[in-house]
This record gives sequence, structure tokens and C-alpha cells, in this order.
Amino acid sequence: MDKVKKTFLYVALSIWAIIQVFPLYYLITFSLKSNGEILGENILGLPIKWLWSNYRKVLNESNLLRYLGNSVFVTVITILCVIIISLMAAYALYRMKWRFQGFFIMFFMLGLTVPIHSSVLPVFVILKKIRLLDTYWALILPYIAFSLSMAILMCSGFLKGVPVELEEAACMDGCGVYKIFWRIIVPIMKPAFTTVAIFTYLSSWNELMFSTIFINSDKFRTLPVGIQMLSSSLITDWGVVGAALVLSLIPTMILYICLSQKVQEGMVMGAVKG
Repeated sequence: MDKVKKTFLYVALSIWAIIQVFPLYYLITFSLKSNGEILGENILGLPIKWLWSNYRKVLNESNLLRYLGNSVFVTVITILCVIIISLMAAYALYRMKWRFQGFFIMFFMLGLTVPIHSSVLPVFVILKKIRLLDTYWALILPYIAFSLSMAILMCSGFLKGVPVELEEAACMDGCGVYKIFWRIIVPIMKPAFTTVAIFTYLSSWNELMFSTIFINSDKFRTLPVGIQMLSSSLITDWGVVGAALVLSLIPTMILYICLSQKVQEGMVMGAVKG
């Protein structure tokens, strides 16, 4: 009976693994095919003719590298700002005692309920009035704002597991609030940084709507918009679009390979501590 259960489990896991890997296989083979193969001649099989020229076209005939650089810049700045602000906010909201503390906790958590699509018009008007449209900040500031609620929630889960006695002992040794925060809280909270960074990365790297509406000039366009521009209403070389998608996937894959274990550990620690 145990052997049957194991066999069934291995079969089920193998099927699940194939399902998970198949989109990656399809995308890579898609990027090496011609329109004829993609649209009917050879949809799922390996390319009949391996068109490595699709990648050459993407790199030489488009501004994909510039868009990639813009996405990296916007995402890195967003992640750094979100980590710093969310950690400070979580410490102020959940560790310090002050008037209206409960109100502000609820205020920040309400951000989790606000759909990003419903805020396009007010955000556009604000950015226009302060003359930030068509700049990097037109993307960075909204990304930070919409990432803070989740980041604060994650940081609070870690923070609740930090013993108050550590801060009390440091206070008795003459440390002030800022010294306690930077020398005690920040080093202890390092596992939270990776978790917050990954979630912020995923929400910023693939974002398309704000990038399309708030950015007009080619100088500031990000990768999702650049890939979208590769397809036209008349003739689209889908193999080239696939090649661009594969190239855009590389940073995410590298990040996942390097940090996946830390993210899982961080999420478990935050859940246990919270």
C-alpha cells in the first residue's frame, strides 16, 4: 500500500512539475520560431529552424537595453525607499506609544484594499500639478506608495518577534531612539529586507499601466512598455517579441535563484513571529 501511495505521489509531482516548467519551455521555443511556426505549423514542438536572429533583432533594432536599464533603475530606487520607509514606519507604529497610533495603523493598512487601477486619474492629476509626469519619479513615487502597506505589514510581523527587553537594556545604557533603531532593530530585521525587496520587485518590475500613462518620452520608458511596442496592429514578428520576453525574464530568474531560499525563510520567520 505504501508503495502504491509513493508511486501515485511521484506521478502527481512529476505532472505538476511538467505543468510548472511548460510555460518556460514554450516561451523559449516561441522566441526561436518564425510566425509561420508560431501561428499553426509547429505550435508546441521544438523549432524546425532555430532563429537566433530574433535575439539579434531585439538587441540591435530596438531600445530594449535602454528600457531594461530604466526598469532596473526605477525598481532599485523603489526597493531601497520601500525598505527604509516601511521599517521606520513599522517601528513607529508598533513599538512607540503615541496619540492616534491605532488610527494610523488602520490608515496604512487600508492601503491594502485600494485597487491600483482606481487611482490612475487622481495620481495623474497630482503628478501633472507638481510637474513630475514623464520622469522617473512619475513611476517611483506611485510604486513606493502602493508597496508601503504590504511592506509595513511584513515588517511588523518580524518586529513583533523582537524582544522589547533588548531596547530597554540599550536605553539603560544611554542609547536614544535613533541609536536603538539603527544599531539594534535594523540588524535584527535583515531577514525582512529580502522578503520586502522581492514583493516590491514583483509589483514594480512588471507594472505596465502607470508606465504607459505617465511616461511619454522614449528616454524614460520601462521594459514592459518597450515589449508592448514591439507588437503592431498590422504586422508583428512574434518570435522577436518572444525573444524580448525571454531577455526580460533573465533578471527575475537570477533573483529567484539567488534569493528564493532566503525569501521562504523570511516568510516563515515573519509568520511565526507575527
